[in-house]
Amino acid sequence: MYLKTAVILTWLAVSYVGLVFWATTWPQALALSVSLGIAMSAVGFNVMHDGGHGAYSRFPLINQAMSFTLDILGGSSFFWKRKHNVVHHSYTNVTGIDDDIDVGPLGRLSPHQQRFRLHRFQHIYLWFLYGFITFKWQFYDDAVGLITGRVGDMKMPAVRRWDLVIMLSGKFVFLALAFGVPLYLHEWHHVVLWFFVASFGQGVVMSVVFQLAHCVEQAEFYEPDRDSMRIENSWAVHQVVTTVDFAKESRLVSWFTGGLNFQIEHHLFPHICHLHYPALAKIVEQTAAEFDVPYHSHPTMRSAVKSHFLWLRRMGQPVAASA
Repeated sequence: MYLKTAVILTWLAVSYVGLVFWATTWPQALALSVSLGIAMSAVGFNVMHDGGHGAYSRFPLINQAMSFTLDILGGSSFFWKRKHNVVHHSYTNVTGIDDDIDVGPLGRLSPHQQRFRLHRFQHIYLWFLYGFITFKWQFYDDAVGLITGRVGDMKMPAVRRWDLVIMLSGKFVFLALAFGVPLYLHEWHHVVLWFFVASFGQGVVMSVVFQLAHCVEQAEFYEPDRDSMRIENSWAVHQVVTTVDFAKESRLVSWFTGGLNFQIEHHLFPHICHLHYPALAKIVEQTAAEFDVPYHSHPTMRSAVKSHFLWLRRMGQPVAASA
């Protein structure tokens, strides 16, 4: 993990330094901006994600340091842990609670969500809108969470003073790196343009990877019982049937996504480092078969992307509203 982290952070640093201090032509700036966006995604998948789950190291301080990379990228590790670790991992694909499947009126990802006429085109336009997710949590979500004390419909514990210091420090470093240093060396419109390209690319990559695990044809979606607010299955079974693996035989996909292509294993064992997921997957699949629990996996990333496309199209059709 330390070697992998060094490689990814070096990739990130080289892309940033090249873009800010070396690029003099638009092809150079475009290539380095795209590289920077993909590198930021790799940091999120591999370094921040494991750190935020306490899976990076046996030492809490190291986990905290790794999760802080999200703050440097403009997010908030404090709110991410509550939104992702608590809400998403506890209520996966539960409509009305899991904020990851709620994109508002612009998209319909669950069969239990209301359908609007524009959703018939969502399998086309949502891929573009995915690029704006980073801007949303950089400049909107964290501020709203801090003011309201809520993530989606879930009330969050009060922000402690030290958490607030970390959050504001991260925002300061992010703004300094994203705008402060570049504006000292370049025209403002160049800075805004290449910041947009890098963040947009990061948003598309991160959104698509996460959607391939839960918003595909094989994944189940649930609504809690209105009286008891309970779900039919036990927690472990629920994680397996609402999640789908993909491209498990691809070392490149596994390396880049930080094992998020082994999403079933991650949901069952979020505190285990993702380097162990390939070995865990064989045990989990065998156990699921033993207990007759559906275990789904797409053989390639291409087939997973196709399944997500088909699911978006299906959810946009009128027949899906009554299915």
